[in-house]
Amino acid sequence: MKTNTLKISLIISGLLVSSSAVAIGGFDFSSSPKGKDQFLPPSSGNSSFALKPLKDADFRQSDPAQVELGRNLFFDKIMSGNENISCGTCHHVLTSTADSLSLSVGEGGRGLGHPARDTGTGVDAIVQRVPHNSPDLFNRGLLEINVLFNDGRIFPDSNFASGFNSPAGHQLPVGLDSILAAQNILPLTNVTEMAGQAGENDVADAAVNEIFEGPNGVWELLLIRLRGIPEYASLFQAAFDDVNSAADMNITHVGNAIAAYIGTSFRADNSPFDRFLRGDKRAMSVTAQEGMRLFYDGNAKNLGGMTCGSCHSGTLQTDQDFHAIAMPQIGPGKGDGVNGREDFGHFRVSGDENDLYKFRTPSLRNVVLTAPYGHTGSFDTLRKVVDHHVNAIYSLYNYDTSQAQMPSRSDLDAIDFEVMENPYLVDKIAEASEIKKLKYSKKDIDKIMEFLYALTDPASLDIRDKAPRTVPSELPLAD
Repeated sequence: MKTNTLKISLIISGLLVSSSAVAIGGFDFSSSPKGKDQFLPPSSGNSSFALKPLKDADFRQSDPAQVELGRNLFFDKIMSGNENISCGTCHHVLTSTADSLSLSVGEGGRGLGHPARDTGTGVDAIVQRVPHNSPDLFNRGLLEINVLFNDGRIFPDSNFASGFNSPAGHQLPVGLDSILAAQNILPLTNVTEMAGQAGENDVADAAVNEIFEGPNGVWELLLIRLRGIPEYASLFQAAFDDVNSAADMNITHVGNAIAAYIGTSFRADNSPFDRFLRGDKRAMSVTAQEGMRLFYDGNAKNLGGMTCGSCHSGTLQTDQDFHAIAMPQIGPGKGDGVNGREDFGHFRVSGDENDLYKFRTPSLRNVVLTAPYGHTGSFDTLRKVVDHHVNAIYSLYNYDTSQAQMPSRSDLDAIDFEVMENPYLVDKIAEASEIKKLKYSKKDIDKIMEFLYALTDPASLDIRDKAPRTVPSELPLAD
């Protein structure tokens, strides 16, 4: 364990390097001119080689007052129906902006992260686990991000006044300044995540009836709470020119402020890989450079064209598209299939049968920090999920359910693996897979792992200062 920790530290700091020149696939990384595109693997016609250093202009810039308001809203449990959970519960700074669980324990749960979080007790116990893994929030302020959620259920669409197609439909308000701002007010309307169950509170009752906007809608009911707290009125007035009094506060301000906080606080673009792209040829170890070439370039070792970078393309390692890769399905599902335990992925959004079991390609920035992996968090280590990509069908049929990271409860445990215990349903996931067995050797994978470690920004290793010590509602930050 100590050796591995030291290795991570050395890789992230860029100290694990070799002074000797090395030619990879006929290309000498060590002798390339700094700051030139030639310093990168040569393009083979694959768009994944559009590796350009990230710069300030690539990120949405935010007013510090909006960031401060968003920070308080993000961690304040007053934003939930029963005032017992915040955005930060499932996206905490102590768990690298996620929650370390395969599937989140939403409204009604207690504690933080795995194994500390539990499913609650008595009438306050959760009804079900959240069907998807809690995604990390790193680099969500990038302007190029155009789709969010694992199944892609929010995306730009001019047919809606808000500019976004989302589960809120035409109820989503106008004035949201980014897809992130539009996305982050949706969990407030979800009974499993933050609203609570019918009969527990007025917010939950509105959510159950899908009343999100208007005087009796989820968002207005939450704003009534915020308007009654003088400190919030002051924070909103400082953050937005069109807020002159508490009465002017609205859900658009909430979404934009939380987006400002997330986009500014969790920017991660100073990894060894980033420094390498900016021209520092010693930022990544020789092994990590070899791993980068194997990751992106299918011609590096006659790999047959399909590589990690076929989907995890570009500087962010994502094509922002959807792919079926035979990923194991655990948890309660999304109500699909005969028994409701399946999750049909992007098909739920597109209605196109070709999108069955397809899920969004995640960025791999800080990926070493954000276990477990997969849309249901089915793999508990980075190496295991990489091995799955290399031989997905074999991995699916031999999936070890014991690696799922979830607090146990008998009635929930009974349904967590219904799909994986049904050969017919597993066959359906396998048949939909578009990923081929990748021609990587074990040594190749070792090198790719070194590259993945080099995607870690050292500033992301300790982000405790991004959380407030107290919030205006005076509700406790911890259970």
